[in-house]
Amino acid sequence: MPFALLALAVGAFGIGTAEFVMMGVLPQAAAELGVSIPTAGHLISGYALGVVVGAPALTILGARLPRKTMLVVTMGLFTAGNALFALAPSAGVGVALRFLAGLPHGAFFGAGAVVAAGLAGTGSRAKAVSMMFMGLTLANVVGVPLGTLLGQQFGWRATFAVVAAIGVVAVAAIVRLVPDQGRPEPGQSAVIDQLTAFRSPQVWLALAIVTFGLGGTFACMSYLTPILTDVSGYSPTAVTLLLALAGLGMTVGNYLGGWIADKALMPGVYAALIGIAVVLGLFTITSGDKVAAAATVFAIGAVGFMVAPIMQALVMEKAGGEASLVSAALQSAFNVANSIGAYAGGLMIAHGLGLLSPNLVGMLLSAVGLALALVTSGLDRKSRREVPALEVIEGGRPAAAPQLVAAAA
Repeated sequence: MPFALLALAVGAFGIGTAEFVMMGVLPQAAAELGVSIPTAGHLISGYALGVVVGAPALTILGARLPRKTMLVVTMGLFTAGNALFALAPSAGVGVALRFLAGLPHGAFFGAGAVVAAGLAGTGSRAKAVSMMFMGLTLANVVGVPLGTLLGQQFGWRATFAVVAAIGVVAVAAIVRLVPDQGRPEPGQSAVIDQLTAFRSPQVWLALAIVTFGLGGTFACMSYLTPILTDVSGYSPTAVTLLLALAGLGMTVGNYLGGWIADKALMPGVYAALIGIAVVLGLFTITSGDKVAAAATVFAIGAVGFMVAPIMQALVMEKAGGEASLVSAALQSAFNVANSIGAYAGGLMIAHGLGLLSPNLVGMLLSAVGLALALVTSGLDRKSRREVPALEVIEGGRPAAAPQLVAAAA
């Protein structure tokens, strides 16, 4: 794989650490800023809101920029947002700065996915994209545990100062290792041309599959710590290691997902969604045993995040042509999935159904995602059947109109 993918992975590592380490240092931030834990939780939702808003907005604003420039600009904004957040004087200002830091998240991954796919040869594009996302999963193995430990020892501000430093390294790596991309072709850069991808119902279905399918994973992952302490009987210190184990599973699943997407895209979608439902159901049974629970935590990370590169490949395929905006919208869908899964799981717990009830919610959400995937396949089959019916006669021989063939590809 090209060294340029390493630069993209470093940026993804910094972004992943910034997004998830806030959960680990939330008590320290709440205490220093003088607010309750629920109020400090807005520092998490503020970042997620920034991702949802910034993914399409910054992608549209930077549509005519060369891809390398877009990567540098978005990573620079991310770095500045985290550096300023480390100096936040109050919780209110902190939420605003977390929103700022989240804005470039989706746009970076949108541009990065297109660059990564372009750097890879035919048949390896999904794998190349998964290599960039490897940085995101490694953040859960290394960045989040170490960032949490750093925050516990030296304060949450030190954690985000280091995150900003990672951003500086990522900018330098992108400048040095990513080849110049040139400006997008007029048909690629025009906002109206990028928006036309959203006319396809398959694109919306793909985004919905992400929202519900990955929402199932987040329904469980959001409450993994209390499950492991209160049900499995692990100490808080041991849970930190188990979260790293889940992150290792995410890394393995991310790699497998990229490989599967290049070999069999839609079967991979089915396998991932069914796998999520199976392992969540299994966790409901195994959570009472420490060894079995640990093994299942690894499986949840692997199967749950195997879906990410597969869905990235699916969305880019359904978009066709220039996929930066759709790829960025996928990051918004990931964060909506996070919100839906956490909210639905929390709602079940609040109604007295127990800490394991989010697993059942996750199974249901995954089933919805699978149903949407079946609808997508049905539309694909219908499109393939309709193309021959619209053939034109050229020189006495039937030939499909080029534009129709392109639309069906």
